[in-house]
Amino acid sequence: MPRTLITGGAGFLGSHLCDYHLAKGHEVICMDNLITGSLDNIAHIKSDRFRFVQQNVTEFIALEGELDYILHFASPASPIDYLELPIQTLKVGSLGTHNALGLAKKKNARFLLASTSEVYGDPLVHPQKEDYWGNVNPIGPRGVYDEAKRFAEAMTMAYHRYHGVETRIVRIFNTYGPRMRIRDGRAIPNFLSQAITGQDITVYGDGSQTRSFCYVSDLVEGIHRLLMSDYSDPVNIGNPQEMTVREMAEKILQATGSTSKIISAPLPADDPKIRQPDIGLATEKLGWKPEVELDRGLASTLDYFKAKLLSQ
Repeated sequence: MPRTLITGGAGFLGSHLCDYHLAKGHEVICMDNLITGSLDNIAHIKSDRFRFVQQNVTEFIALEGELDYILHFASPASPIDYLELPIQTLKVGSLGTHNALGLAKKKNARFLLASTSEVYGDPLVHPQKEDYWGNVNPIGPRGVYDEAKRFAEAMTMAYHRYHGVETRIVRIFNTYGPRMRIRDGRAIPNFLSQAITGQDITVYGDGSQTRSFCYVSDLVEGIHRLLMSDYSDPVNIGNPQEMTVREMAEKILQATGSTSKIISAPLPADDPKIRQPDIGLATEKLGWKPEVELDRGLASTLDYFKAKLLSQ
């Protein structure tokens, strides 16, 4: 039975990874300090192969027994979080990654880093391929997240090259689905919450900036395929179907049947103007591509948000 540690396991993506690997027959240790994660996300798990450990991974990680896999997903991941938690974001990307890699080295475990499309910054190439080095403002307000992840990638590759640790790096593009936080601050949670409650839908700038939205089950499948592969360089996982933020707002108005109006607010500093993954490498190396259509993904996400908002 494979034994797997998932840091940030009580978060949106982490909790889905817990479910997936339990279904694959793994013993799963979920580690989270619950700064942005929630026990609600893992409350449904009743397996005797599952254990929750409340810990901040910036502190030394001591786990008894063998480990086969470590998936390092601990980090604030939305602008509202890393603007409110800048120091914590930098520490989990640096100290937290160092601790998790040290554990992987000690246990001879395969390590997968959750990186991000934000390493590309406000990109000057389109779509973004893994060999693009990015256009990042290191001292801007978003730099705490962008540079934490860029450092984490460098640390991961150093452990791979110097210590021989088996490592994988996934660059995650915009992902959505059930268990996103209501006040996550990203486009789909914001738009859904506002539309369901009859508030005006807030689009930043003129809404012409583009994003590519991947449903969570597709992302998790891609992550698992990368974990089980023999490829150690970064791989983009995301949906290459690109749309403007305003188009997404209109799509959610249609899906919810809401009479909310779309209003504009000032564009945040260093907000990327374009974002679209080139997934050629994931298709070639992993045989992966997204399968869930936007309408189907939005429907299940809408059901989750309705249930959460009505229960408050």
